[in-house]
Amino acid sequence: MIPRLSSRLCHHLPPTSDLCLRPSLRPFSSTSPTFAAARGHTPKKPRPRHRDPYANKHAEARRAANIARQTVLRQERAAALGDPIRGIPTPFLESFDTALPVPATASAAALDFSADRTTSISTPNSEGSATSAPTSKVLSRPDAEPPLLNHFLTPAALTIALSTSRALTQPLASSPNADPTLVSRARTAHAAAHATASEALSRILSLGNASSRARTQANTQRCIATFGRHATDAFLRPRPLSASELDPAAVAAPDQKTPRAGKDTGSSEVQIAILTAKIRVLADRWEGVERNDKVNKRNLRLLLHRRQKLLRYMLRKERGGERWRHLVGVLGLTEATWKGQIAVEDGQRVAGGVVRV
Repeated sequence: MIPRLSSRLCHHLPPTSDLCLRPSLRPFSSTSPTFAAARGHTPKKPRPRHRDPYANKHAEARRAANIARQTVLRQERAAALGDPIRGIPTPFLESFDTALPVPATASAAALDFSADRTTSISTPNSEGSATSAPTSKVLSRPDAEPPLLNHFLTPAALTIALSTSRALTQPLASSPNADPTLVSRARTAHAAAHATASEALSRILSLGNASSRARTQANTQRCIATFGRHATDAFLRPRPLSASELDPAAVAAPDQKTPRAGKDTGSSEVQIAILTAKIRVLADRWEGVERNDKVNKRNLRLLLHRRQKLLRYMLRKERGGERWRHLVGVLGLTEATWKGQIAVEDGQRVAGGVVRV
C-alpha cells in the first residue's frame, strides 16, 4: 500500500515537488444551476446554425398560411354544424315566443312535399325483392293551425259563451206605450257593455298576455297537433322498410300492435318538439337576466342531451324518411343538435365540441 504523507509535510514541500502522493480533491459545487445563473454563471448557448434568410421568410409565410387555413376550416366546420341550442330560425320555431298559430303557407314553405300524393308501401314478392304497391290513401297537406286561447279554451267555446251572455243580459221587451228614447238608450248601453265585455275577455284569454307557463302549455298542444302521428299520417309517407321487415316470413306474420287511443303524445317527434319549446324558454332566460342561474343552466343542459338522444334514436329508426325531414325542416334543427358533444358554459357556444370561455 502506498504510504500517505502528512498534510504538514506536503505544505512544506516546494510547489514543483512531486513527492505529495495524496490525490487531489475533485471540485464540488453545491449550488443549483438556477442559483448559479442568478450569480452570473450562465451556460454557453449553442451557436445557431446558419440558415438562408430567404428560406426563413418562406417558412414563416407557410406557417402563417397554415394557421390561417386552420382557422377558416374550424369556422366553416362550426358554421356547417350550426347552433346546438337555437338552430335555424323558422316561422314555427319563432312562434314559440307568442304561442300564436303559423299560417299554412309559412309552415309549408320549408318543406318540399307535393300537395296531393298517393302513398306506396313496399312489399316483398315471391322472389324476395321489394315491390311498391300504391294504395288508395291520398296524402295532402294539413290546414292552418287552429288558434288557441289561454286556460285551454277554444274560439268556438268563447263565441258560444259571448252569445249566451248577450242573450241573457239584453233588455226586456218593452210595452207599446214605452218611451222609444229610453228603449233606444237601453239597447245602446247594452251593446256598449257587451263590446266592453268581449274586449276584456279577448285580452284575458289572449296568449300574448299570458304567463310563460301558459304559453308553454299552449306550445305543447301545438306540438302534439303538428307532429303527432294521428295528424302526420294523412300527409307523410311511412318510413322505408328494413331488411328484416322485407322478409316474407315477417310479412306473413305481422305483429299485432295496439291501436292508438286518442292523440299521439309519446312519439319521438312529438317529444323532440316539446323539448325544443322548453329549450327555447330556458335559453332566453340564460342569455338574459338569469345569466348566473346555475340551476337554469343545469336544466338547459339536461334538456339538450335528452333531445340529442331522441334525435339519434329517430335518425336511426326513420333512416332519413319524410318524418325526419318534416321534423328537421319545421323546427330548424341542425347537425349540432345530435352530433358531437354539447356543453353549456359561460361564454361562446361551440357546436360539435366542448364549449369554452
